[in-house]
This record gives sequence, C-alpha cells and structure tokens, in this order.
Amino acid sequence: MEAPNVIDQDQQWLLNCLTATLDTDRDVRSFAEASLQQASLQPGFGVALSKVTVNRDIPLGLPAVLLKQFVKQHWQEDDPNYIQPVVSPAEKALIRNLLPLALDDPHGKICVAVGMAVASIAQYDWPEQWPELMPFLLKLISDQTNMNGVRGSLRCLVVLSGDLDDTVVPTLVPVLFPCLYNIVSSSHVYDKNMRRKALSIFHSCASTLGAMTGVYKTETMQLMMPMIKAWMEQFSCVLQPPMRTEDPDDWSIRMEVLKCLIQLVQNFPSLAKEEFTIILASLWKTFVSCLRVYELSAIRGTDDPYSGRVDSEGGDVSLEAFVIQLFEFLLTIVGDSKLVKVVGCNLIELVYYTIDFLQMTEEQVQTWSSDANQYVADEDDVTYSCRVSGILLLEEVVNAYEEEGIKAILEAVQKRSRESSEAKASGAADWWKLREAAIFALGSLSESFHGEQVDGVTLGFKDLLEHILTEDVQIRAHEYPFLHARAFWAVAKFSSVVGRRIHEQYLYAAMKAIASDSRSPVIIGACRALSQLLPESSPEIVQPHIMGLLSAVTELLKQASDETLHLVLETLQAAIKAGSSASSALEPILSPLILNMWVHYVSDPFISIDLVEVLEAIKNVPGCLQPLVSRILPSIAPVLENPQQQPEGLVAGSLDILTMLLKNAPVEVVKVAFEVCFNSIIKIVIQSEDHGEMQNATECLAAFVLGGKAELLSWGGDPGFTLRSLLDAASRLLDPNLDSSGSLFVGSYILQLILHMPSQMAQHIRDLVAAIVRRMESCQIAGLKSALLLVLARLVHLSAPNVGHFIDLMISLPAKGHDNALPYVMSEWTKQQGEMQGAYQIKVTTTALALLLSSQHAELAKISVQGHLIKSSAGIVTRSKAKLAPDQWTLMPLPAKILALLADVLIEIQEQVLSGDDVDSDWEELEAEGETRLDILHSVRALSNKRPTIDQLDAMKSVFNENQDDDYEDDFVKGVDPLNEINLSVYLVDFLKTFSSTNKPSFDLLCQSLTDAQRSAIHAVVK
Repeated sequence: MEAPNVIDQDQQWLLNCLTATLDTDRDVRSFAEASLQQASLQPGFGVALSKVTVNRDIPLGLPAVLLKQFVKQHWQEDDPNYIQPVVSPAEKALIRNLLPLALDDPHGKICVAVGMAVASIAQYDWPEQWPELMPFLLKLISDQTNMNGVRGSLRCLVVLSGDLDDTVVPTLVPVLFPCLYNIVSSSHVYDKNMRRKALSIFHSCASTLGAMTGVYKTETMQLMMPMIKAWMEQFSCVLQPPMRTEDPDDWSIRMEVLKCLIQLVQNFPSLAKEEFTIILASLWKTFVSCLRVYELSAIRGTDDPYSGRVDSEGGDVSLEAFVIQLFEFLLTIVGDSKLVKVVGCNLIELVYYTIDFLQMTEEQVQTWSSDANQYVADEDDVTYSCRVSGILLLEEVVNAYEEEGIKAILEAVQKRSRESSEAKASGAADWWKLREAAIFALGSLSESFHGEQVDGVTLGFKDLLEHILTEDVQIRAHEYPFLHARAFWAVAKFSSVVGRRIHEQYLYAAMKAIASDSRSPVIIGACRALSQLLPESSPEIVQPHIMGLLSAVTELLKQASDETLHLVLETLQAAIKAGSSASSALEPILSPLILNMWVHYVSDPFISIDLVEVLEAIKNVPGCLQPLVSRILPSIAPVLENPQQQPEGLVAGSLDILTMLLKNAPVEVVKVAFEVCFNSIIKIVIQSEDHGEMQNATECLAAFVLGGKAELLSWGGDPGFTLRSLLDAASRLLDPNLDSSGSLFVGSYILQLILHMPSQMAQHIRDLVAAIVRRMESCQIAGLKSALLLVLARLVHLSAPNVGHFIDLMISLPAKGHDNALPYVMSEWTKQQGEMQGAYQIKVTTTALALLLSSQHAELAKISVQGHLIKSSAGIVTRSKAKLAPDQWTLMPLPAKILALLADVLIEIQEQVLSGDDVDSDWEELEAEGETRLDILHSVRALSNKRPTIDQLDAMKSVFNENQDDDYEDDFVKGVDPLNEINLSVYLVDFLKTFSSTNKPSFDLLCQSLTDAQRSAIHAVVK
C-alpha cells in the first residue's frame, strides 16, 4: 500500500507554517511557531501532521520531528510530558494507520523520526490497541527488496524490544528470531548497522527470557534450545576474523555479539555450555587481535581517532568501550561455574594478555602529566575504564581459580616485567608502560595476596614484589614519573608484606620526593606511600626526619589543589601522629594554617572533615590540646552566639570542631567550653531551622553530657536551669512537627542524659517516653526511628528486673490508631529490628526483646505484629504489578515474633561460622555441581542440627563487636555503658536455655509459629 500524496487545504496551511518556522525573519518565525502551537491544541492536528509526514512529495523532516513531540505530549494522559488535550481514539486510529507507511521513507532523517514516533505510540498502544503493528513490522523486516523498510522496522523493534514482558515474548520469539538471524547471517545483503540493530533486538528478547527462567524454566529452555546452536555459530562467524584498526563499524557489531553472549551465559548456562566450544576459538582471536588494535591506536598512538565515537542512538562505540565489553564477557565466563573450566586451559595466556591491556594510553599520559587533579580523580575512580575492567577480570580469576589463578598472575607479572626490562635495554621509549601495568595489576589484587589461599605462593610473591620494587626505587623519578608513582602506590598497598629494607627505602624516598621539586604524579604517589608507611614505621626511623617532613608537607599544603588536598591532608595527619611529641613544636604554625583552610573549605563536606581530622591529630599530640583550645574557642564563640549572621556552613562546621575538642577531653577543657559555648548551642537547637546545624548541635550537647556528666549541671550556677535547658533541647528535637532530618541524632543525646544523669532524669521518664512515641509516629527516616527504639530498649534494661513496669508505662500512654503505645511501639520495633546497625544497637535491642519476652506480661500475648512475607504470584513483577499487588504479610503473636527475631540472630551467627565457604549459588548451578555443592549444604544443615559449642559462638562475637568503629552510637557508649560488653552469642544461648526450661509449654507453643530454619537454630542451642 502506498502513502497518499494528495495535499489538501489543511495540509497546505500546515506545510506553509512549517516552512515559515525556518524563515530568516524572526517575526515570521515567531508567528509560525505560535500558530503551530495553537493548532496543536485543535482536533485533527495529529492526523494532518501525519499526512504531511508520510507524503513523499514533501521531503521535509520537520513534520516527523513535530509528530514525535506531539505523541509525547498529547497521547497518554498519565505520561509525565502530557499536555492537554488528549488525542481522541478516532484520531489515534487514523495516525496508527498512516505512520507505518512512512517507515521505508528513503530520506534517512524522516525515516528515523517516523520510526521513533511509531515506537512511542507502540509503547502506549501495543499490543492491545495496535495488534496489527507487529505483523506489519515482521513483514517489512523480511523484505530484502525494501532496505529502507528493513531499517525503519528495525529501528522500531529496537525501541519496542526494551519493553517486552512475559506475556508477549514467548509468542514473538519463534517468529522474530528467524527474521533476525537471517539479517545477522546475511552480511552480503545487510550492512553492519542493520545487523547490529538485529543483534540488539535479540539481546533485549534474551534478557526478558532470562528474567522468565526463574518461573518458566522449562518453557524458556524449550524455546531457546532449537535455536541456540545456530546463533552460537553465527556469533562465531562475527568474532572469527581478526580486528582491524581501519574498520570501527566492525567493533560495534562485535560488541553487540558480546552483549548477546552475556545474556545466554547468564540466563541459559546449561545450553550455552553445550555449544560454547563453537565460539571459543573465535573469541580468542578477537581478544588477541583487539589487543594489537588497542596498542596501536591507544597505548602507542598519540591520537586515538575513534575515542568518544557514538552510534545513532548515542551509545558509546569507541575502541575502549569495546574492550570494556570484551572484559565484561570474559569476566562473566570466568565467574560462571559451568564455563570456568572451559577457559582454564588458557588461563595463563588470558592473564598475560589482560595485563597488556592495563597499560596507560598515550592520551592518559598527556592528560595526567598536565593535570594532577585529573590524575588523582581517575586513580580514585572505579567506574568506566579499560584499566578498571581489566582489574575486575583479574579479581574474578583469583576468586574462580584461587591459588592457580594467583600463580598465573604472578607468572604473567614476572614475564611482563622482564619484557619491559628488555624493551628498556633495546631503547624503547615507552618500556615503562608495561612495567607500570604489571605493578598496577599486582597492587590492585593486594587483598587477594593477604588471604589464606595464597599460603603456597606467598614466598614467591614476596620475592617478585621486592625484586620489582628494588629496581624501581633506583629509577630516576623525573624521567619516568608514572612508574615511580606506581611503585610508591604498590608499597602502600603491600606495606604489611614487604620487608624492612624495602619499607625504609621507600619511606626515605617518599620523604625526599615530598621535599624536592618532583613532578606531580611522584608527589601524589609519595603521599600515598607516606600515609600508609608512617603509621607502621618505628619512631627511631621517623623522628630524625619528622621536622623536615612536616615542614615539607606544610609547604605542599599551601600549593595543593582541591583534588590533591585530600591526599596531602591525609599525609599531614599521618606525619603528625608519627611525630608524636616532636610535632608540638610546629603547632603554632600548623594550627593557624589548618584553621584558615578550614574556614575556606567549611562548606565542602569532604575537605572540611579531613581538616577537622588533622586538627584532632594535633589535639592528641602531648602538649597541644591547651593551645589548640585557646585558638579555637575564641574564634567559634562569636559564630555560635550569632548564627544567623554567618556564612553558609560555618555554624555547623564550628559545632563539628567543638565536638571534636570535647571528645575524650579532660573535664577541665569540657568546663571551659561549657562556659563559652553551652548556652549558644542550646539556643541553636531550640531556634535553628537549619537541619545540619541542629544535627551538629545535638552531637555537641551529647559530647558535653558525656564529658561533664551530672557535674555539668552545677557549672552554670543553677543546676535546675541547666537541666531545664537540656530538656528543652530534647523537647524541640522530639517535636513531631519537626522535620525528621533535624532530629536525626536525638537518640544518642537522650541516651547520654539517661546514662549520666539517671537520678535527675527519673522524674521525666514518662514525659520523655511519650515524646519519643509522638516523634516516632511522624518520623520519615528509618535511622531516626531505630535510634528512638534504642532509647526505649535501654529503658527496658533500666527497668529490669521489673520489666513489667516499663510495659505498664507504655500501656498508659496514647498512640494514634492503637489502644495505647505498647502495640504501636512493638509493631515498629519488630519491623525495624532486622535493620538495626552497629554493635551497640544490636546488643541493646536484641537483649531488651529477650527481657520483654521473659517477663511473660499478659499484654504482650494480646498484640499481633507483622509475621512472614507471603510470596507473590508467579511471573515478572513489573512496577504496575507491584502497585496492584504490594507485598503481603502474615500476622503473628508478639511473643512468637520476638522469639523469631532472636532465632534470626542465631542464624546469622551460624552463617558467619561458615562464611569461609561459598554457599551462595543459583539453583541451576546446584543442579550441575553435584557432590561438591551438596557437601557444602550438608555442612550448613549439620551445623544447625548439632549444638554449637560456646567457643564457636564466642568466636562469633566479632560479628557484633569488631569493625564497628564508624558507628555513631558506638562512639558515644564505648567504655561507658556496661551493656556494650555483652557477648551476645553467649547471652542468647543462656537466655534460650533458661526460657525453654522454665516455660516449656509456652516455649513449645511459640516455636510452632517459627520457620523451620528458626526452629532448627533454636533447638541447636537448647538441646
């Protein structure tokens, strides 16, 4: 059917208007645009625009562009871009009939715009209102006599394939895939761009099928099985020829093949494994030949002509993008338990060539040489780059092959290092790049070389590392700055591995580099090395050089840019700590400099934190606290007295510095700060509307209470007035109408009041708990709610052994939508318990739940709370499905829920006991791995079916004790609250044994509501 070419009166007016929008006269253009805007609001505009678009006697691309915009704005009322009025159903039908006729328009821009318009409409109307679209597209895509039509239909299908769901794909794939295969396999008929689009559609459909395998495994496997071999053969044909520098379009189609292969490997590993050998040789040819192209164009080429290359949809199809995609596929293979053995025979070669890809490109050398900021930013960035992707592959090699993988990496590093030395001897100017890449590979895997799995190769690794580092420390830094910088970086990574000789060599070299006129990369590397080496160096080595080092870093600080400032401050902090008492001599110079910089960067959250940490390091130097306090307090007191008149961030920053001074300070210092700043801080909490200021002021008040304790009340002359001030601040922070962000740290503040002023707070507990409940009801931040629940949990402990008194108190208080506060609080508590963060929070809340359960208070059994998640129906859960059918939960009695939560803690402990075993695998891997995986699962079950010893559970206290230094709550209670010393695993075992023996009928009844895993965990410790 041919498009109608008759131009009626409406079309002629529209055509005149469109032509006028291109007029050179501004007034003519403005009038035409206004006329079109007004016309777009009238019925029939879309049809008229469609008729002009499909009229091939009017080779004008603008109508198609306007039509695409018209569809977005007027087609669907719930669309974010919708503008009234909506297109009528009759007009929609006419437009749907007209537009496909222009998909084969010979003018490329018109064809593209029409294709996008058709795809936009299809996203709303297909398949329900437009069932004939897909048959039309399939017919058009199969017509080799109409290449314009094939291009147009492919463009539509690319967009549509991204939105397919499990109701459409099963019926579409058997018809669509043969058409796509015909295009991909007919390189003599279809150009690379068309074949690439066909592969893109295959990729989208395979992705949707993969998402369906979880529910429809048999059906999807049956669908793919007949086709996979033919497709794998075709993929092999694409990958088989060597890559050439002069054919970038070839990279694009190879990239799509790799994306398709990733989908097949991830979603259909059994099928992919059966046919994987078909592509293995071709994949290897692509990998090796790609390296040659990359070396010529990027590593050695001064100007990569294909850098930043994009396709018609804006996708990155540069050479680096292709290499990254290649690494991603190789990583997918190595990470798949079914395919890892397939590439194992080429493991050494894989690692060897990968290290070659890690070389710095000439573009990077030029950029980083002229821009130290960019060098630091790129070094710290772990996103889109060839070097990062190569390292990820090597990490997966270590994970998959363990000691064998590490040996392969060490062998490749050694070989590449030797080759770089040979290249140097032969006079190659860029010999250092390969050596830098080898060290980069080694250092990036530093964590792997610290684990138990390398026991058998540790000696060889250390010898290799020290050999490389010994040679590189002698290289002239000004000639090869990036190699020297990488050596410093590697020493920092392996500071705990290298011997004393290397440690001292690089420590001296780094201090020398900092003090000399070295190039930026060398100074950056030296800073990284010093930050790590100084804390591990003996004082007798550091002390003779510390004054020179501090002076050099101080000078460096004055020249540092925003990007390098973090590194310099980190180095300065390490130097101050290493210098200990010797650093006090430079306090008069350092403190004013850091304080001035802090004022300048106070609105930068990252740099200002670094500066405060340096000030804290100065504070901790013997003899520096008093002079530092005397500098800081007179400066920040006026700021806190007049907060409304200060620059942005200065008040919050001043509070941050004051909190730092108060932390672990002698009571005399706390008292001096109290006299100068306390009343101002109370006013800020009560009056400020700035959430950052309120948060920092709350932290500061908590630090005051922690440092001054009950004695603080008498410092102001009137203990009653001071206590009322503290309570007024708490009242403001617990105001239910206050934004949750402003109240964020109120929990820790109230804890300090309760712990350190117990007798004074006793008479206010009822009002305090009522305010906490009201604040919880309006709370929008989970962290705040957890902190408030922590306070209530601590009150449960304070009420012991008469926990019933706390329960009675909760019953006497109101809560919205509940008979009293108890069911509301316990409902929120049981929902939030699994999200508690930090050792202290977990210990206090878990043991408080145990105390509540042991009370056997009659009111607890009357409360029902959220139980187990009810599994949703089968199929892909789209956003619309999720809205229509949100998660549903069972209800269970509160005592049973508490017991279930205690069991969950036991399960977590038991899982941590086995954390060294990889027990995570998808069900398909479990089916194929057989005895090995089953043995692991049996060991899990065995642990839950036998009683763990106290030694085992005691070993697991690290789950709740260690690596928690960054938790805010822990910082304020460590060494203060005796509950922090609880060994949670032992406590739970003792509690459950006692509870089960003294309340056996009740205990047995509660266990009936638990899951099998929860019952097993509890029975394992009570039997």
